[in-house]
Amino acid sequence: MTAAQNHLIELLPRPDRVRLLAACEQVPLVLSDVLCTPGQPTTHAYFPIDGFISLVTQIDDHPGQEVGMVGSEGMLGVQLALGVSLTPLRALVQGAGTALRIRAASLKRELAHSTALRRSLDRYLYVLMSQLAGSAACLRFHLIGPRLARWLLMSQDRSNASSFHVTHEFLAYMLGVRRVGITVAAGVLQRGGLIQYHRGELTVLDRLGLEAAACGCYASDCKAYAQQIA
Repeated sequence: MTAAQNHLIELLPRPDRVRLLAACEQVPLVLSDVLCTPGQPTTHAYFPIDGFISLVTQIDDHPGQEVGMVGSEGMLGVQLALGVSLTPLRALVQGAGTALRIRAASLKRELAHSTALRRSLDRYLYVLMSQLAGSAACLRFHLIGPRLARWLLMSQDRSNASSFHVTHEFLAYMLGVRRVGITVAAGVLQRGGLIQYHRGELTVLDRLGLEAAACGCYASDCKAYAQQIA
């Protein structure tokens, strides 16, 4: 295996990239699969190629709340770069696809050999921290409509497609709101010609319009990534 379609791996110098890929295996990302749960040891790290993963936090007996998203721009299990093995969040496959998976012990060995890999994961960790912090403020201060537009943009970026399957129930779960709130917000976006949504099949019709409708958190996330990684 000498090629990669994960951005973090693509940025590595060729010798480091080849060595890392040799330690990876390609695995499917199956929709709704739970890849890790809070407080459990991290056995593997994942570098998505296509498909994407939601990072979900839960408090007491309340439903989960999505606080981050990982696609081909990043990785799942970046806490291993800090020497921490316990998983802090629940990781749920939101978009089916494939990923490069590496054992935790193997990743630690690669981090010891590759300064470039360590620097890349340190920078990605900063980006992820920024995304998590931004999600907390977004939940507190922004309305459902702009938050929904942001979520759709993030999902489109990582799915590399204009159409994807998503239900009102799932959107309500991800955004931590009631289903009726999603129905109203999606209806506004649809009447504005930004999306088409029917029986769980959603198509982005006007990307620029959706960006204008999204809260500023989307642009902030993109800027943080571009400054640190791209």
